[in-house]
Amino acid sequence: MSRAPIPHALLEAAPLDRRGRALRDLRISVIDRCNFRCPYCMPEDQYAHDHAFLSKAERLRFEEIERIARQFVALGVRKLRLTGGEPLLRRDLPTLVRLLAAIPGVEDLALTTNGVLLARQAEALREAGVQRLTVSLDTLDADTFRTFSGGKGEVGDVLDGIAAAERAGFRGIKLNCVVLRGANDGQILDLLDHFRGTGHIVRFIEYMDVGTENGWRPEQVVPSAELVQRIGARWKLAPLAPNYAGEVAERYAFADGAGEIGFISSVSQPFCGDCSRARLSADGRLYTCLFASAGFDLRGPLRAGADDDALRALIAARWRERGDRYSEQRAAARAGSVSRVQMYTIGG
Repeated sequence: MSRAPIPHALLEAAPLDRRGRALRDLRISVIDRCNFRCPYCMPEDQYAHDHAFLSKAERLRFEEIERIARQFVALGVRKLRLTGGEPLLRRDLPTLVRLLAAIPGVEDLALTTNGVLLARQAEALREAGVQRLTVSLDTLDADTFRTFSGGKGEVGDVLDGIAAAERAGFRGIKLNCVVLRGANDGQILDLLDHFRGTGHIVRFIEYMDVGTENGWRPEQVVPSAELVQRIGARWKLAPLAPNYAGEVAERYAFADGAGEIGFISSVSQPFCGDCSRARLSADGRLYTCLFASAGFDLRGPLRAGADDDALRALIAARWRERGDRYSEQRAAARAGSVSRVQMYTIGG
């Protein structure tokens, strides 16, 4: 689909933060609810069935999300990603996708999902304008999967969702695996063996201390360098150059041509220095870091009647004030504060 360019005058106004980082990516959480209770994000003992999530009135409406997204695009954002919670729990999501896909200047529209509901929605999402998919898949072992999902999901349903996405025309699906020592790190080769040669890309993510309720301990982290060594002992790997500046995953190709894999190493190899991502929560708060302690309210001014210029100015001012580099200062930051936004609020 061809898209009209963003006016040049607006491009010149693209803000830089205090570390010279441009605003290029926006992750939009469409709902704070999730049908899983993964231990690294939303553990069951912290989020029981009667947990108070956002009401419909508290969540941004689709037209509100689209209007805010337009202001981000006018400020230089080129990539939009829909997240949750679990975004496929948001009713009529393809309607929002169509609105966002029609914004001039959006070059990449992606979605992250746990995949359980994907089989019934993949075709509609593709037709509406989703270009790329990321599916969370921490293991292929059925018992381990049930443990990781808090007893709320079956790995077969995720695989069915991936198959449906393939039929709908999605290629190069990214499969995100959060690795916890002693839990699923012994199953990474099976995961790779399953997807080698399919064109999909398995990415291993170091277990992060996002939020304050997942019981994170550094000894549970499996550094990416260790995983590269383990995998390289089975299949020869060759490093690949980044696709673009600020890419979060370190990429490797299988030397035999069976595809590529990625490693996201926020703990052992922080990449704060070129982070270009902002996050919009389902209740309309702007977060400039995955590990932020507070967000900046955009829903209030929006519903109070702020025009586009005012909204854009608020976003630009907040970005210019940004100095986040939590992963580079993890030890000191953890000692100084325990208040951080929960991952289900703003996605990964």
